[in-house]
Amino acid sequence: MQSHLFALSCVCVVAGAAFITGYSVGQEKKPSGRVYELRTYTTVAGRLPALNKRFAEHTLRLFEKHGIHNEMYWTPTDEGNKLIYVVSHPSREEGEKNWKEFGADPEWKQVAAESQTEANGGKIVEKVDRVWMKLTDYSPQPAGK
Repeated sequence: MQSHLFALSCVCVVAGAAFITGYSVGQEKKPSGRVYELRTYTTVAGRLPALNKRFAEHTLRLFEKHGIHNEMYWTPTDEGNKLIYVVSHPSREEGEKNWKEFGADPEWKQVAAESQTEANGGKIVEKVDRVWMKLTDYSPQPAGK
């Protein structure tokens, strides 16, 4: 229950941040077919710095290469082993295709393997939670989308 409340809080933060960073409210726009993913990664104890490094140096760029649009990233202030983020895709079908292509990318496979060698501290991610979302018709809309 607590994790669901936390995820809901994150979605609220996304909406507020989206408004502050240039999303428009009150326009007569229908939501696009774009879908969003709220993803929460729980790391092995002490491995969040390694996950953050991998995202900063490799993952965000590789996501974009495969059509996974980076939206926002957070780490909770009260837990030291979680990364929470939102990415988006033109549709859920394209999202599934994007993830499949990303997972098969030789560069990603190499980066993931190298970041998890025993010399680099071993396994990083213990658990991944994923929620597919769509904008409501009253949600602030991304400017220009």
